[in-house]
Amino acid sequence: MKSIRVGVDLAKLVFQVHGVNREEKPVLRRRLARDTWIDELIEQVEPGCVIGMESCAGAHHWARLLQSRGFTVKLMAPQFVKPYVKSNKNDANDAEAICEAMSRNSMRFVAVKRIEQQDIQAVHRVRSELIEQRTAKANQIRGLVAEYGLVAPKEMTQLRRAVPIWLEDADNGLTYRFRRLLRGLWGDVLVLDSRVKELDQEIELIAQSHPLAKLLMQLRGVGPIVATALIAAVGDGAQFKNGRQMSAAIGITPRQHSSGGKERLLGISKRGDSYLRAMLIHGARSVIRMAKAKDKTDRLSQWVMSLAQRRHPNVAAVALANKTVRIAWAMLRTGKDYQPALAMG
Repeated sequence: MKSIRVGVDLAKLVFQVHGVNREEKPVLRRRLARDTWIDELIEQVEPGCVIGMESCAGAHHWARLLQSRGFTVKLMAPQFVKPYVKSNKNDANDAEAICEAMSRNSMRFVAVKRIEQQDIQAVHRVRSELIEQRTAKANQIRGLVAEYGLVAPKEMTQLRRAVPIWLEDADNGLTYRFRRLLRGLWGDVLVLDSRVKELDQEIELIAQSHPLAKLLMQLRGVGPIVATALIAAVGDGAQFKNGRQMSAAIGITPRQHSSGGKERLLGISKRGDSYLRAMLIHGARSVIRMAKAKDKTDRLSQWVMSLAQRRHPNVAAVALANKTVRIAWAMLRTGKDYQPALAMG
């Protein structure tokens, strides 16, 4: 009897599979080579078999290939699979745990990303890494010049003004050798600036050509970066039942530690994509600043300014980011334009 449900433990070269039949008895336990594993799997499973994998490196690629062969694919977060691992951890036990976890009615699954989403996500990942490298270079400059009695400004904009002045000032105590080092470091920062600018332009082009991105950019605090990062992370939002689920997946809803009928809400859970969450909160901060500066009187501005007065500004920014995500989900699912009158509904 062939398998109707198969768990696959992915690796670089060898994949472990575990399949069960209609009677929930194991009938397939094999290690398959990367180059031939799909063809070998097809021979031992029923048509339309359900295949489960952990959402890890390469999972979305294999999921798309399996879907093209007519299989139903379910991806799961590794932390949701771990409780089903019996005894010691090895490839065979991991595959069995995946097969068991995917059978649970309460299991949460990860939507398979399209190629387009992964392209957009790759742009954001590279941009994020370049910004981290630029920050590291700037901090290295600050630490080195401090040993020569120079106090580097905290803000990047001011540091850009200070470094050329230090290099030109012959009386600030910097040696010739260190000036050469500093000039090289500063050149590295400028190169990283140029690369980040190129990717910002790429993101701008994506946002202007993508219909969902243009729709999301109607929201306050959502520009090309936030809009495209949202699309890369959640697509059209079809995997979520409501806006709160999408917000919880991004990690901007409160954590719970409740027991005995007593509800206790903590800080935000910080689940999901930290880069996307940071961009959403930065966008919310800009909305709050503009609302205060221009004394806006619409309901959303009044609500967030009132909250910022009663609570810490960061709390208000996170609350606004949460509301933005919920509105974004509604817009993605309905395809309708942003309606300010309904924002506080």
